[in-house]
Amino acid sequence: MSAYLLGVDIGTSSCKTALFDPQGRIVAQSGSDYPVHYPEKGWAEQDPLDWWSGVCRATGQMMAQCGIGPGEIAGIGVDGQSWSAIAMDGKGQVLCPTPIWTDTRSGDICREADARRLFEVCGNPAQPGYTWPKILWYRKHRREIFDRTEWILQSNSYIVYRMTGEITQDMSQGYGLACFDMRRGCWDEEVCDELGIPRRFLPRIVKSHEVVGKLTREAAREMGLREGIPVVAGGLDAACGTLGAGVVRPGQTQEQGGQAGGMSICVDRYASDPRLILGFHVVPGRWLLQGGTTGGGGALKWLRETMYPALSFEEMSELAGKAEAGSGGVVFLPYMAGERSPIWNPRACGVFFGLNFSTTPGQMIRACMEGVAYALRHNLETAQNAGAGSECLRAMGGSANSSVWTQIKADVTGREIEVPSSDTATTLGAAILAGVGTGVFAGFEEACAETVRIRKRYVPDAGKRDVYERGYQVYRGLYPALSELMNARE
Repeated sequence: MSAYLLGVDIGTSSCKTALFDPQGRIVAQSGSDYPVHYPEKGWAEQDPLDWWSGVCRATGQMMAQCGIGPGEIAGIGVDGQSWSAIAMDGKGQVLCPTPIWTDTRSGDICREADARRLFEVCGNPAQPGYTWPKILWYRKHRREIFDRTEWILQSNSYIVYRMTGEITQDMSQGYGLACFDMRRGCWDEEVCDELGIPRRFLPRIVKSHEVVGKLTREAAREMGLREGIPVVAGGLDAACGTLGAGVVRPGQTQEQGGQAGGMSICVDRYASDPRLILGFHVVPGRWLLQGGTTGGGGALKWLRETMYPALSFEEMSELAGKAEAGSGGVVFLPYMAGERSPIWNPRACGVFFGLNFSTTPGQMIRACMEGVAYALRHNLETAQNAGAGSECLRAMGGSANSSVWTQIKADVTGREIEVPSSDTATTLGAAILAGVGTGVFAGFEEACAETVRIRKRYVPDAGKRDVYERGYQVYRGLYPALSELMNARE
């Protein structure tokens, strides 16, 4: 019987594909990079055709190395980055590059919106990164695109369309559209009309593990697979990573350490808060109360590329480990592309505070890591105040491979951190969706029990509590002190 499961991850800088057996062990994996384009200030675009080409390349490379026949794959799950606005015509052609989650061009549209009314429906603040203001930006500035658009898709739903020919949207991606009812999980037609979003733009909503179609002959040829493999709707990358980390019960929490940072707390009730992000989990009957930051692993990547290009990430981590806790008084604000929760300011910017002639590379690197950890603590405390507490965190993403960085996060937040197979949590989550949808697993808890294994635990070091409390108070004071200057920047 076919039992291997394929997970496909559409990330910001690359796509990843991974093939798993029913115990969650990786049989093979591959990846393919693609660019982000910044044609104007505040813009960040990608070509969805680049995503599809990357998926085909990565899948072909993966199958060539694994020795598994295409006929042995039971199902395919796709996860993707949030808040795309892929404009497609009635023939399925992409009409323009899509603004991605870091794009802030629609700030004026958000400022003009009735934020209170929208929050009542969608449970999220009016922010330019979301999908709905991008749609309205098309109407205001690209009317020829708006008039030709038949559907607006998300990243994973576009790849599912290329695989199956089916137009869908999963529930976990709905939170980027203000006309999505976050209580009921359906489109609110009244809000659609109020915003001026044509109802034809909005695909039918399906559960993330629902089989929406089968791999077409053309897609199978391009991917190097067999025709007819079931494909599920998939979901948001953060939600799939949360599932792949084994977070399925209320109170369990995932810590995100990829390009972006943040956390996702699993809740079993509608629990909106204007300072945070609320979305449906890919697990039915669950929501995720999320804190999302722009500066996660991407902040360290920027630091390496601009200041320490000769160092590997492992060497940077080693230098940070040799620096003292608190980084000699250097504090970093990781607002490298504006900031999302809980301050919600697209004009916020990155800051190194406390530099002097004795500051070392190790202190700079450690300060970067500590700043990301302070942002995580800020979001966790905000969620705690909103009534969603958490104790132990499940870490995922590339930063979880750094024992130094993960220990810093444990020390700063005062929470124990467990690390499952961090590099593959997101693709594993997508594969689990395919497994549940095709019957390989009877349900989500069984799937996680079979596939998710904790490989390391980090306990907070009480001896560092005071120094990090002082550093955190400086961190919290810097943004209010600088926000007026940040907002005045051109």
